[in-house]
Amino acid sequence: MTTTDTAQTATAPNPATSQATKETLEDYTLRFAPRSYRRWTPMVVAATALGGIAYMADFSIGAGIGLAHGTGNALVAIAVAAAVIFTTGVPLAYYGARYNIDLDLITRGSGFGYYGSVLTSVIFASFTFIFFATEGSIMAQGLKLGLGLPLWLGYLVSTFLVIPLVVYGMKALSKLQVWTTPIWLILMVAPLVYLIAQDPDSLDRFLAYSGTDGDSGVNPASVLLGAGVCLSLIAQIGEQIDYLRFMPPKTEANRRAWWTAVVMAGPGWVVLGALKQAIGVFLAVYILARVGPAAATEPIQQFRGAFDAMMPSWLVVPLAVALVVVSQIKINVTNAYSGSLAWTNSFTRVTRHYPGRMIFILVNLGFALALMEADMFSFLNDILGFYSNCAIAWVVTVATDIGINKYLLKLSPLRPEFRRGMLHAVNPVGVVAFVAASGLSIALYFHALGDTLQPYSPVAAAVIAFVLTPLMAIATRGRYYLRRTHDGIAEPLLDAEGNPSATTYDCHVCHQPYERPDLAACEAHQAMVCSLCLSTDGTGDHVLPARTPAV
Repeated sequence: MTTTDTAQTATAPNPATSQATKETLEDYTLRFAPRSYRRWTPMVVAATALGGIAYMADFSIGAGIGLAHGTGNALVAIAVAAAVIFTTGVPLAYYGARYNIDLDLITRGSGFGYYGSVLTSVIFASFTFIFFATEGSIMAQGLKLGLGLPLWLGYLVSTFLVIPLVVYGMKALSKLQVWTTPIWLILMVAPLVYLIAQDPDSLDRFLAYSGTDGDSGVNPASVLLGAGVCLSLIAQIGEQIDYLRFMPPKTEANRRAWWTAVVMAGPGWVVLGALKQAIGVFLAVYILARVGPAAATEPIQQFRGAFDAMMPSWLVVPLAVALVVVSQIKINVTNAYSGSLAWTNSFTRVTRHYPGRMIFILVNLGFALALMEADMFSFLNDILGFYSNCAIAWVVTVATDIGINKYLLKLSPLRPEFRRGMLHAVNPVGVVAFVAASGLSIALYFHALGDTLQPYSPVAAAVIAFVLTPLMAIATRGRYYLRRTHDGIAEPLLDAEGNPSATTYDCHVCHQPYERPDLAACEAHQAMVCSLCLSTDGTGDHVLPARTPAV
């Protein structure tokens, strides 16, 4: 049955979705991002997405690895992690930008199922508040040095400062990121260039530093331990996609700019991230004798030492604090924004109630503040090393499903699907691969299989996910991807150029117009219903009946 030309049936608006019609605030939290909203050029979207990676945690991560394992091991570890992150990020960024959906919506149709991806949404939400807490701690360190604020008060300031900025979503964030990026780049790059130019021996000392173990060679165990910490950032691609989903349609006219923006702001974020980690090692070695190993991992101390070599003393602290504050604001608006999307996604699917994205901004910030007050910065690398196992297993599973199961094996539907009723509740392909990969790698991380194998936990997470994902698809013959093969609407989902259709129809539940990819037929009312009203349908009246896809 099709409903393209069927008159809409009058239905009372669903109170659970009424506030979601204010899409300027809600920023299409659980939806396909419509063409009518995506008015930015590819380069503006890319600049906004890249502005979100101005975080200072990279400097701490690099410094921690370098001080523990030496410069050689740290640089190899950073390069290995960057290669993995870039490779897995390519298919995810493409799908997000091409089909204008976030990583959770991609995950649903790429091996996990409608409810199965709730697990990964919670993991991604955890990523955002862990890194919010990291950046908030760094800002609090800066405020303590520059203004004398106690750390507990600095944590509060860094948390509440971002709320007015993140409330309005992409429209506000695009302006903030574009205007602050040049300032951030100048403050970050200038001292590094000056130090190397004025003190060439600093580069030699950096390259020769052997770490606390005193071993100047490259050791596989040290490399893998360091790479595991860096790989905790693999979930950053989710935050990049939260911006990339607002890319304009790809056409023949903008093809080059479109691809440049997607690669640069998608997997390309890790190039700048890896450079910052390497800079963190350099600055930590540079100031180590002056401040000691504990303070050398603090970005505020690193840049204080760098500015001290090139500026009058009265300018040093203000500039270092300014860099930290600008960086913290740029990344933590992204952490708060992406976290609110992930929490709302999970909550709405489990409870079938939509409370609005604003509530979960506060929830995410509450978790982050609790971590800061618990002084999580002092054991940052331990947290990230553990977390990376879950993040690697998730991202590698989804990337493998897209790259192999969709394009090579043809067992996973090529076109992404995210709507309730179109997907099975749980798809064992992704869920089994993810649970096995993360479970075994966490066991390795906690020495359950011996000390020798412990450094290999991130490798295990990636390899198990990469191998099990196609094996599960073959074993299940792809039966658990789609609950239905057609959504009951005659209008094609994609236009002639392969972009999501911009044709609009009214949802008969909330009475709002939505573009074609966000709707499905409602056979019970001979009408159409939007994806959010489907998500909040507590009785299942609007959900299409199952129809077994052809195998």
